[in-house]
Amino acid sequence: MAADSTDIDDIREQARRWLADDPDPASRDELTAVLDGLPASAPELADRFAGPLTFGTAGLRGPLRAGPNGMNLAVVTQAAAGLVTWLAAQGGTGPLVIGYDARHGSRQFAERTAQVATGAGRPALLLPSPLPTPVLAYAVRHLGGVAGVMVTASHNPPQDNGYKVYLGAELGGELGAGAQIVPPADAGIEAAIRSVGPLAQVPLGEPGLVLGDDLVASYVERATAVIDPDGPRDLTVAYTPLHGVGAAVLTAAFARAGFPTPGVVPDQAEPDPAFPTVSFPNPEEPGAVDRLIALADSTGADLAIANDPDADRCAVVVRDDSDGWRMLRGDEVGVLLADHLMRRGVTGLYATTIVSSSLLRAMCAARGLSYDETLTGFKWIVRAGGGSAPLVFGYEEALGYCVAPEHVRDKDGITAALTVAELAAGLKTQGRTLTDRLDELAAEFGVHHTDQLSARVDDLRVIADAMARIRAAIPATLLGQPVDSVRDLLPESDVVILRTAAVRVVIRPSGTEPKLKAYLEVVEPVVDGDVRTARSRAAVAVAALRGEIAAALGL
Repeated sequence: MAADSTDIDDIREQARRWLADDPDPASRDELTAVLDGLPASAPELADRFAGPLTFGTAGLRGPLRAGPNGMNLAVVTQAAAGLVTWLAAQGGTGPLVIGYDARHGSRQFAERTAQVATGAGRPALLLPSPLPTPVLAYAVRHLGGVAGVMVTASHNPPQDNGYKVYLGAELGGELGAGAQIVPPADAGIEAAIRSVGPLAQVPLGEPGLVLGDDLVASYVERATAVIDPDGPRDLTVAYTPLHGVGAAVLTAAFARAGFPTPGVVPDQAEPDPAFPTVSFPNPEEPGAVDRLIALADSTGADLAIANDPDADRCAVVVRDDSDGWRMLRGDEVGVLLADHLMRRGVTGLYATTIVSSSLLRAMCAARGLSYDETLTGFKWIVRAGGGSAPLVFGYEEALGYCVAPEHVRDKDGITAALTVAELAAGLKTQGRTLTDRLDELAAEFGVHHTDQLSARVDDLRVIADAMARIRAAIPATLLGQPVDSVRDLLPESDVVILRTAAVRVVIRPSGTEPKLKAYLEVVEPVVDGDVRTARSRAAVAVAALRGEIAAALGL
């Protein structure tokens, strides 16, 4: 009991010091209420002070709550002060460009970041309203920013928020101009954040310059330039932004490109930080696109599209053979977009990640095009090839696509949606569909069936134990085939890759959520043009593979 009492006293003292430095009355009240609940509230208080949110290559992301282990005004003030200090130490000139989504706290965090920047003598340019993440990534390049900050938690739960950092050309170089940071920048910024003194001593300046809507118009104009201005436009699209910030920009882009304005799910059209109609604001989650499918059915849509809340991801839903609807996997959309660009004559480097399908590699090899494979995350994809050839397309299986790297050097759910629509409209004029084109690719290269085993956990030790288990006991066979290749990417990345002649499994913890993920792929040859039978065989094989990997991980 004495030790417990000492622990509580220590945490109580940490909380009191935090309260004395917290600039936000609301979070001070929140933390005071937790203190008043001691000793019953000791576990919650301990969690809030378990350690600071660490600034990594994904920036900051965490629950909205008072204390160092949460997203709040104090943490954001410290992060902004560390960032501008680091930018100055690198000799970076130019403005800091700041965007934000419609989540709780986003605008306040963006405005505080602008004040910290101007207080340090650096111009701050604030986007005019809650906007998609790709608009911020575009603005960093377009406006010559030294760096950019996007306040968003993307598709995380409603109670979360986050803080992503992009670098401009001066500090990011040619490949990283307008891209998310990579090491060692993250460690340098983290060190600068930890060196920030009392927040009361962080100078706050003017609110910065709020940009006009002409920036958004410029983004839309450039976005529509990624597709053929003279291509077919007869396409009925149903769309949802999932209560996020994508609707206004996407519908404007479709209209400017000459497509009919997509029908938008009415009760998901406006930004709402509570995300009231979905249990989890991620289009990949079960039930997330049910309203979208209902709208597509009622309007006779050719295609249904969903963005995640900050509109950097794009989900595509198509009619299947039984007149129902199914969401295409990220790998399916990725190879469709790549194939479309190749057929348009776009030459250069095509890239994806180690967890994506191997079909893009096969396509590039057959067509004499440059290919590269990176670690997960667009911060790596946009740097693929190290500059050996200009990147023209990159994708990751988690619904992220970059179809115009010179426009946005990050995943962009708006330009991806436009390009999917261009492809679908062109196929429609021939009486064909996206699934028809997928079948043609399968007939040419074999069925590359991908799936995912994903386990969300409350205790991160479950993930660590599973990774230790697979490393300690690598399966000798998968689906009866000998495992002939094992790659362990530690210490660079916590990833294990297993391969047989026709199977690939990539196992890693999620970088943004408390999940363990295993990416499964089976390659099944197509015999005598019978794609349907090959798909059936591959689906059965992947289901069996899922069971084998779950057992090997102890899940």
